[in-house]
Amino acid sequence: MTMAKHLSPLTRASGFTLLEVLIAVLVLAIGLLGMAGLQVAGLRNNQSAYYRSQATQLAYDMADRIRANPVGLNNGNYNNQVATNDDCAANACSAAQMAGYDLAQWSAELAAQLPSGTGVVCIDGTPSDGEADDPACDNDGAAYAIKVWWDDDRSGEANQRFVTSFRP
Repeated sequence: MTMAKHLSPLTRASGFTLLEVLIAVLVLAIGLLGMAGLQVAGLRNNQSAYYRSQATQLAYDMADRIRANPVGLNNGNYNNQVATNDDCAANACSAAQMAGYDLAQWSAELAAQLPSGTGVVCIDGTPSDGEADDPACDNDGAAYAIKVWWDDDRSGEANQRFVTSFRP
């Protein structure tokens, strides 16, 4: 008589429960890794949405600054204007100086609130074109374009853009 005939059915299946637990732990681990991946993707998308809302707010801030300086607007002082060091908060400024001051303040806010944040204000008939290093303002039409770029994925390149245009 062999030994296998004398063993009860419970004795022959002694390692089966351990195998079930191992498979259950493996399935649980894969599920937890999937949940962690979803969490990371959610955080990344949430940060991207935050940057887009900041860019939107900053673009509308610039539009309000332009509307608050109608003389500078009518003189074309906001069209491809260069930021100036004038302190118009403490001193009286001309409309052109106010436009330069507005652009300096706006550019500082772009750099502070967006990674590699930069922007341009110009008259543009095709506002959806252009890149951060070449905004492609064509001075065609009557609409002002406010273009904002930032580095959404922190790759070193300004790869996201928000554009709004308005007719003063």
